[in-house]
Amino acid sequence: MICRSAVGRAGRSRDHASPVRQNEPPLCFLHLSVSVDLMAAVWQQVLAVDARYNAYRTPTFPQFRTQYIRRRSQLLRENAKCGFEPGLRRQYLRLRSQLLALRYGPLSEQSSFRASSVRSSRTTLDRMEDFEEDPRAQGARGHRRSVSRGSYQLQAQMNRAVYDERPPGSLVPTSVAEASRAMAGDTTLSENYAFAGMHHIFDQHVDSAVPRLQFANDDKHLLACCSLDGTLSIMTLSPPPPTVKVTLKGHAGPVTDFAWSLSNDIIVSTSKDGTLRIWNTEDGRCIREVVDPEGSELLCCTFQPMNNNLTVVGNSKHHLQVVNISTGKKVKGGSSKLTGRVLSLSFDAPGRILWAGDDRGSIFSFLFDMATGKLTKAKRLVVNEGSSISSISARSWISREARDPSLLVNACVNKLLLYRVVDNEGTLQLKRSFPIQHGSQPLHSIFCPLMSFRQGACVVTGSEDACVYFFDVERNTKAIVNKLQGHSGPVLDVSFNCDESLLASSDATGMVIIWRREQK
Repeated sequence: MICRSAVGRAGRSRDHASPVRQNEPPLCFLHLSVSVDLMAAVWQQVLAVDARYNAYRTPTFPQFRTQYIRRRSQLLRENAKCGFEPGLRRQYLRLRSQLLALRYGPLSEQSSFRASSVRSSRTTLDRMEDFEEDPRAQGARGHRRSVSRGSYQLQAQMNRAVYDERPPGSLVPTSVAEASRAMAGDTTLSENYAFAGMHHIFDQHVDSAVPRLQFANDDKHLLACCSLDGTLSIMTLSPPPPTVKVTLKGHAGPVTDFAWSLSNDIIVSTSKDGTLRIWNTEDGRCIREVVDPEGSELLCCTFQPMNNNLTVVGNSKHHLQVVNISTGKKVKGGSSKLTGRVLSLSFDAPGRILWAGDDRGSIFSFLFDMATGKLTKAKRLVVNEGSSISSISARSWISREARDPSLLVNACVNKLLLYRVVDNEGTLQLKRSFPIQHGSQPLHSIFCPLMSFRQGACVVTGSEDACVYFFDVERNTKAIVNKLQGHSGPVLDVSFNCDESLLASSDATGMVIIWRREQK
């Protein structure tokens, strides 16, 4: 559970909270009455100014602009802890604004820097997962609220606070979204996702479907895929030419799923041979083999995001099980049963809620006990009776215009489904759907990793018509942003590298295509 540090005494800036108060225990409450102007940290306002001018910096190098604003945010947060005199900070803000205006010219729409108009909290660059210094945590009368990471209802409520301030008919609500566009280089969503050129094609698994592929965490050039031929491949794209780094051999049946550990040194994989295998990604050695005690086919797996010693596995006999990969043993209390074969799994970012989909059309939510690994069944949603749930992806928030915790779902109903997570038990509410061809194949989809810096929000999915589709979740009409054609069979999975410069896609014929984003 995340605790927000205590706020300073009434009439004082939060930047001047005493060290004693900053170290108070979790869930502390302080009742105070202070204006919204005083509650806003000046460093947040400085960041908003820098971000608005960021589009003018190195116009031909958008990656530098993103790196600059990230580093700027980090330094401002660190300096904010030093407790400088508020008057000096406000003077610095005025000087900074004047200097930037002299250097780049005045902004077209000057906005005041009152706290009510500036919403650039530390969550601007930290994916809405740390609410430590967000002034919107205050109640209407300035009372402090305690918030846990799993509190989706309150999180969505705070997220929508900005959305409600947008002018009529406008998608982009405030200067924060303007800053987001600046970080993306003021390019449109279509320009951001103009993937067309093929960087490379891998065909080592030709004639056997490649159901899953995934770039390594925070990596541009390392990716892996699994195949129904019983092997996995780890590929590297740099230095050129792209090559297969190592092949993981050992499963006696088709490999159905795999997952990278957070540090990328381990991969876990599941197979229809009834085993879970743990692999060393450097030399391809199988470190451990865990046999399913029921002898059933293992169909999906995922790491617990906050504890990579724990892996959740789903099997063909409707069971879900938490496994300690360090010991190879099942976790006591970490099992449950669904209505059908378990096909898909996804944790929320804090690892407190797990969603599981089966081949009967149901999505179950489970509460995960971080201390014990115990699973508690919470909610069930029937998407469509008898339609397989082949993919589930969770996201804390999608974009500045869609700031609700969300779930992206592939179900065999010829649609890609986007759900809103409405409470801390994982209850789902359908937000919208996108038409694709999906009747029987195990298709997968993803959220774009850098969408928090874009205008609009994009999701990508495979389709049975051999195409890759990009959809803008905020467009009511003509939602298709891009469509990639080049596969000769149903596209089963898609994956971005960490900076979105490359997209990988795999299909039912065994082909893996690496798409390169168009260079402007």
